[in-house]
Amino acid sequence: LLLLVLILLVATAEAGKNKKEKVKKDGSECEDWHWGPCIPNNRDCGPGYREGSCKDESKKLKCKVPCNWKKKFGADCKYKFESWGGCSAQTGVKTRSGVLKKALYNAQCEDIVYVTKPCSSKVKSKSKTKKGKGKD
Repeated sequence: LLLLVLILLVATAEAGKNKKEKVKKDGSECEDWHWGPCIPNNRDCGPGYREGSCKDESKKLKCKVPCNWKKKFGADCKYKFESWGGCSAQTGVKTRSGVLKKALYNAQCEDIVYVTKPCSSKVKSKSKTKKGKGKD
């Protein structure tokens, strides 16, 4: 039993070494990479690439811009949004704010953002059908 545990420990240590070696095979020892925005191949969303630079090195990475992203904030700025506020009678819009959750690839993001959307013109009705009428 002790021999089996020893063999497992050695195998795990060797696997860990191989993973570290694979990372170094990437070719770059530079640690201060600066990445640009994800640029879609076609139109304003979908698969594309982002360029990065570090000292004299440069790289291109594949990336994807979601088609439902908020262009105003950039695809690399992720926010946690609160619930929509009430409708303003003066402006006809409702507002909510978002707090920065994550900035991918060292993106320059605002800490807090505000978004608006038009108020719904539909009046929601609670009773969909009237029951109990018509059969007397």
